[in-house]
Amino acid sequence: MTNLDHGKFSRTTTVFHSLLALDVFALFFTGYAVMFNDELWWLVTLMGGNTGVLAVHRLAGLVLVALVVFWLTLTILTPGGRRGVKSAMPSKKDVDAAIQDVKFALGRADERHPHARQFAGYTADEVPLLSYVGKGVVFIFSIELVLLMISGLLIWSKVGLMQYFATKTAAAAFVTFHGLLGVIMLMGVMFHIFEHGFHPAFFPVELKAFVPKDLTPETHADTEVAVEHEVVEEEVVTDEEGRVVEDEVAVEEEAVEREYEGTGIEQLILSSNWSWAANLMGALTVVGIVSVLVGSIFDEGYPVPRELAVGGGPTNALLTVGINVGVLVLFVGLVLSMYGNVLRKRYEAQLEERRERPVADASDD
Repeated sequence: MTNLDHGKFSRTTTVFHSLLALDVFALFFTGYAVMFNDELWWLVTLMGGNTGVLAVHRLAGLVLVALVVFWLTLTILTPGGRRGVKSAMPSKKDVDAAIQDVKFALGRADERHPHARQFAGYTADEVPLLSYVGKGVVFIFSIELVLLMISGLLIWSKVGLMQYFATKTAAAAFVTFHGLLGVIMLMGVMFHIFEHGFHPAFFPVELKAFVPKDLTPETHADTEVAVEHEVVEEEVVTDEEGRVVEDEVAVEEEAVEREYEGTGIEQLILSSNWSWAANLMGALTVVGIVSVLVGSIFDEGYPVPRELAVGGGPTNALLTVGINVGVLVLFVGLVLSMYGNVLRKRYEAQLEERRERPVADASDD
């Protein structure tokens, strides 16, 4: 019997993950419609102009605060939450894994450390649920969210912020910090979309992020059904010179059960669309990340004026295309997030149908 790589999240966490993703996407779409208002003028118009964009951004910010408070409360009060925090804490094995990964990359180690394995098809007891890379992502994302939330609340009122920092320059610098931190997080989210949506084992959606643990099987079936072939009759027909002209063989097929061997990864079939989709999405992700980074340095998006001057026109057509490509990558992530929830509902319906089927069969008897 082999173990499956069990589901990442509990039912509560899967719902929280989906809500957080939707809220972060809303913050990105509105925040960068403000920052790159020339390049993304169509997005500003789509959301009702300056007033609409800022209203949606502030509403999404309040939702983010509510989600973070809820999650912190859940983490502190529930045993599962405390276990989750404990499992995400760095350990000596994580340090050893990072060092061995460097040696492996340099050709000085034969294999990666067990705590660095994540998608390699090992059994569940051979790898941690969170590798050291996964733990790093959790910490970085959490710190970015907290800093964005705090800085966003402080710059909600520019007057209050300037009074707090005493000078307009300091207030403007703090607003710029909020925007640039968002750019860093945006680049990470775009890479996250590519990594988890276009990995060959997950494409197009990493379903474990949407299907809770209680619905994810922990093991493969004890047995697998195989078909054995047995020759039960053989007839050879020859011509006058003794040469075989026809060889008829009757074969009997019998379904037998065998002990299953393997981790399950060998059952995966690579999607025929994966190659071109992954290459295209990889190129779009790189273009989007570079364009947003360059645009945040050269574009005059901060400090954000109270009234946005939409329609001034971008000064660089190539940069405009690149920033819009970045927004396209975010939109793909939003679609994949919604699609993951659709697949979860389908999976739940299939499980319910399987539970009802034995009852229906028994009633027919």
